[in-house]
Amino acid sequence: MQPFFYQNLDYIVKYSIRPDQRRNQDPTEAPKHFIDLEAYGDSAAWKMPVTWNEAVAKYSKDTLIKYGYVPYWIMTMKERLTNAFRSGNSDSILFYATDMGHYIGDANVPLHTSVNYDGQLTGQRGLHALWESVIPELELEQYKLYNHHKAKYLDHPEIEIWNAIRHAHGLLNDVFQKEREVSKQFTDSTRYRVQIRNGRETKYYTPAFAKAYSASLRPTINDQLLSSSDLMSDFWYTSWVDAGRPDLTGLLKTNFGKSEKKKMKNEFRAYKKGQLIKKNLLISKKDAVIDPSNQ
Repeated sequence: MQPFFYQNLDYIVKYSIRPDQRRNQDPTEAPKHFIDLEAYGDSAAWKMPVTWNEAVAKYSKDTLIKYGYVPYWIMTMKERLTNAFRSGNSDSILFYATDMGHYIGDANVPLHTSVNYDGQLTGQRGLHALWESVIPELELEQYKLYNHHKAKYLDHPEIEIWNAIRHAHGLLNDVFQKEREVSKQFTDSTRYRVQIRNGRETKYYTPAFAKAYSASLRPTINDQLLSSSDLMSDFWYTSWVDAGRPDLTGLLKTNFGKSEKKKMKNEFRAYKKGQLIKKNLLISKKDAVIDPSNQ
């Protein structure tokens, strides 16, 4: 698997935002990204069925569409990726692996598990972008991007994704409370900045506030980033095993020769030492991959 995904890293980075882009054209896309657990009753994260059919029987499909069903959709993507591995279709493997990675990332964001997804119900509007976009973009160079996790086979992947949901949901109290605490150190003018977007004035948190808020949460966002990465690797590996461990050599773009193996080895060494950004090897930073349609 490693040579195949290594040769397609550019694709994975470029199209990792594709599910978000689909939300602008596909009305069925949005609920695949979140689950408003409060809407499903007390302690829903621990009481909800782990399979789609059981959830539909208990809540109805309309309810799931209204309040989100990201853990169930990840399992659908897992089955599609398994089938893609089984069929040996390179395009399908990359499509489903990349999209599934996006949804797994969403499932690890605390605000994707709450009806108060942007702090809009508690006077904290803007928290969503602050937590998952503004802070990581400001502080990525300080993040630990490597850990010692090795992809493992998941006997019950549906339970693992629910474990991730539960953990993310358990972080919500700090997400809201730390914002309130840090806000006491700022005036309204230093807490927010006003930008004109699409002809309208919009308030955003200032970089100074973002850094202070991040410091109060640290290392939560970095930890969730690593948890997303670990779970994504486990799901990819599990899908491949469930497909019968197919040989992917025939799907390589070119022969994986000595020079490419050396290049991968050097990049992995930089990754382990936390030097991807320093050595200009982190694709999203190196090439500033931007899709004009998403601006």
